[in-house]
Amino acid sequence: MKIFKTILLVACFVMMLPTTLQAQEEESFIMNITEFTVKFGHNSVFTEGVKKWNKCYKDNNGTGTWHVWHRLQGKGNVYVMSSRMDKWAEMDESDDAGKACRSIALEFITPHIESAEYNTATSIPEFSRKTAIEGMSLIWVNSFEVKSSMVFNEIVKEVTSVIKSEEGDNRGYWYRHMGGEGVNYFVSTPFKNFAELDKERDGVWKIFEKVKGKAKTKEIREKFSAVLESSSSYTYTLETDLSMM
Repeated sequence: MKIFKTILLVACFVMMLPTTLQAQEEESFIMNITEFTVKFGHNSVFTEGVKKWNKCYKDNNGTGTWHVWHRLQGKGNVYVMSSRMDKWAEMDESDDAGKACRSIALEFITPHIESAEYNTATSIPEFSRKTAIEGMSLIWVNSFEVKSSMVFNEIVKEVTSVIKSEEGDNRGYWYRHMGGEGVNYFVSTPFKNFAELDKERDGVWKIFEKVKGKAKTKEIREKFSAVLESSSSYTYTLETDLSMM
């Protein structure tokens, strides 16, 4: 997590600038999420800059770990950095390795960033998958802005309990945004590779209908639509050569 603190400080001065791979634990944790939009035509120099920074961090005995994801759809060329911490107190810890590499960030990364956004989220173990997918390289992230967190949580609790009872585990990892604007919740569903997206399997609502019946499914879907302000869906690929795992 400490690496994000250092990069964020650099970002403030120069106008730029978890894990989801692991199985969810029973206790909630905090995820740090930094989203970078890279300038058009700057992708290769940006990624090389990140690699330089990672090498410097490792050479200076940095102990932080993080994952870098590349968004496939939508506007702009977007990368997302994610890491986890168990407590807020970790934000107070000094990161000497990150400080030692600040000049590399200023010279080789920041000039290629169009914009950056920093967010935190907390995991929701009750709704989340408990087992990891070995060799996962892809996630499908669905985000939700809702009118009532209480109602939304009631719906998700009921639906995920049905999925878990039918399939033995939930399909994705659930998170709640902490502060900021827009998105309130998101769920990250892991896949080993793109070929898994071609596999046919029943959708969540079809499974729910099989267990609860058409009338109950219609009721809860209408309730879901009523509480939903907006939603979005993006696919991300894991960039292992940019990550520190």
